[in-house]
Amino acid sequence: MSELQIKDQTYVAGTYARFPVEILSGKGSEVYDSNGKRYIDMGSGIGVTAFGISDDEWITAVTAQLGRVQHMSNLYYTEPCAKLAELLCTRTGMKKVFFSNSGAEANECAIKVARKYAAEHRGEDHYTVLTLEKSFHGRTLTTLAATGQDHFHKLFQPLTPGFVHAPANDLAAFTEIAEANKLAGILIECVQGEGGVIALDPDFVKGVADYAKAHDIILMVDEVQTGNGRTGALYAYMNYGITPDVVSTAKGIGGGLPLGATLLSEKVENVLGHGDHGSTFGGNPISCAGAVNILSRMDDAFLAEVRAKGDYIREALKDAPGIKSVSGMGLMVGIEVEKPAGEIVKECIDRGVLCLTAKEKVRLLPALNIPQDILAEAIEIIKDACKP
Repeated sequence: MSELQIKDQTYVAGTYARFPVEILSGKGSEVYDSNGKRYIDMGSGIGVTAFGISDDEWITAVTAQLGRVQHMSNLYYTEPCAKLAELLCTRTGMKKVFFSNSGAEANECAIKVARKYAAEHRGEDHYTVLTLEKSFHGRTLTTLAATGQDHFHKLFQPLTPGFVHAPANDLAAFTEIAEANKLAGILIECVQGEGGVIALDPDFVKGVADYAKAHDIILMVDEVQTGNGRTGALYAYMNYGITPDVVSTAKGIGGGLPLGATLLSEKVENVLGHGDHGSTFGGNPISCAGAVNILSRMDDAFLAEVRAKGDYIREALKDAPGIKSVSGMGLMVGIEVEKPAGEIVKECIDRGVLCLTAKEKVRLLPALNIPQDILAEAIEIIKDACKP
């Protein structure tokens, strides 16, 4: 064990089962460890480094802002914050944005908006939020309660009350549970990432959206992992033809800096007033400057390339030995395998490819601009690792 690994295990809380790899540097979709070994990064920091490692344009935007002002209280105006909010609203049709630091915080804000709207329009007893089984919405006590996976709940009882869970892709069961509760909101991921990279059925998503609209229930879409180009659309809900009331996002929007955003539609744009919510670092100028650069480059041509690369991966892996199925959307890929997924990830590391897992699947979240030749090299290694 290296000196760095000993220091980390001595002083850093033991919440992560780290692989014995020390990443020192990288460029694009290639990173290098302390021994100089090259790896192809097929995880992008769990969907964060949307344009890869040390992206030149992103660095320029971030360092330019760093030389101006790195932080100001939200009592004052800063240009990157306002510019990013405008960009998000013009690209989505939403009306207002609240900035925070993470996906969990973005979801917390969404839930607060839904509950305040419901209290004002339908009564204070309408506070329950319905989410889906196998969902994942964060690690705070409230977003853990929202997460529809029991094993996340066991050690942290009592969780925040007011959450119920319905099975995904079962509109009849969803409706029965919705009817049995006084709902403030419905929170879904169009592709359940941590739940196994499962894309929801379009008819189910439309049915949920129609139910929410008919009953004046706030429809929230969690785009923390699926957003910012990951599925081949700017936000995954756009692939489904629905219009949410609230959209939460984080991860790839900052390109590697902490940033969360909660987008509010016209229906709820004024629900939060002065003092109703806040975040010390929300709207940080450096994070927002990086995000403006990231989103500004995600035009229609770029998103078409993301879809094409996703199609390439699925076609290359389809019916390959040891692979049962391939799920997901765009460059959000889940691979159901015959061997234990953890074994495949370890073998890929040995052979110079960094992958992820999601439940029993191997998960791929490469940088959205990964070059085709590097992508092809990684896929061949992954295919070989999956062979029985």
